[in-house]
Amino acid sequence: MTTKERAKLRSIAMTMQPTTHIGKNGLTDEVVIQITEQLQAHELIKINVLKNCDYTAKEIANDIAESAGAEVVQVLGNKITLYKVSTKDGVKHLLEV
Repeated sequence: MTTKERAKLRSIAMTMQPTTHIGKNGLTDEVVIQITEQLQAHELIKINVLKNCDYTAKEIANDIAESAGAEVVQVLGNKITLYKVSTKDGVKHLLEV
């Protein structure tokens, strides 16, 4: 991902609300499945790491991205923004391939 593409995705993500919250149970299989489904439907999602989680957002961002097959756009505070090109029909692509 180029810096221009990353900047475009970051600007889109600024107005988004988190769709997934990670709490005291951390990164479970159910959370990874939920994140993967959301990425297929939307391509760009924001995740909130709650304060009662044992890990910080920076610590688990790469684990989440690797598990879901996505790329980390940014980690800002306790928020993680992920991007993955969707293969689902009818999804508007944010970055033209």
